[in-house]
Amino acid sequence: MRGNDSAGKSAPLLPQDNNNAAEPIVIIVDDHAAVREALSELILSAGFQPVSFASTQEVLDAVDMLDGPGCLILDVHMPGASGLHLQHHLAERGIAKPVIFLTGHGDIPMTVQAMKAGAVDFLTKPVSDQKLLEAVRAAIALDAARRAEAIVVKRNVERLGTLTHREREILREVVTRGRLNKQIAFDLGISEVTVKLHRANVMRKMEVRSIGELIRAWETLPPTVRETGETAF
Repeated sequence: MRGNDSAGKSAPLLPQDNNNAAEPIVIIVDDHAAVREALSELILSAGFQPVSFASTQEVLDAVDMLDGPGCLILDVHMPGASGLHLQHHLAERGIAKPVIFLTGHGDIPMTVQAMKAGAVDFLTKPVSDQKLLEAVRAAIALDAARRAEAIVVKRNVERLGTLTHREREILREVVTRGRLNKQIAFDLGISEVTVKLHRANVMRKMEVRSIGELIRAWETLPPTVRETGETAF
């Protein structure tokens, strides 16, 4: 990593252009100004946008920034709340932003704690530019995969919300029990023709072409939605 570590705090270094909301942002949190500057230069050289903060509290004050794509590079030991505390706090709030720890004072218990909590990597200063950028790229790829999955989940929850109560009953019978039309008709006390009609509506509204696709769509739904059928979660 380029640059010498020195104490000091400064205002957050913001991206030069925030117009492209889809561009990954690497959020750097370190109480040493020189480290923040060196990391920001490195991140820029790799084609990503850096945003730097001098404390975890500054990140929490700008928490809306965490909604966008990207990752966090956190120091562990800082004045006030630690990087580990920030990781825990974000997890409690359901913010699944990939985290890379970069510290000069790491140990095995600390590493285990961070990795168990979902950190992408735990690196010790000094670290090579290549190793850090590899971790950043892995974190951004992980974030992109999570966001793509979240889009699929949201889409399927919305589609489920268009089904009638009866259509949801039939959907559940098909995907969880593998029941045939005549079996469902017997269980629900309706005609097999009615079951076929409802089943066709399910396939159309869920926008799938096969039972296999329907099952895969069902499996993307959050457990609470599958258990209760409620689409508000």
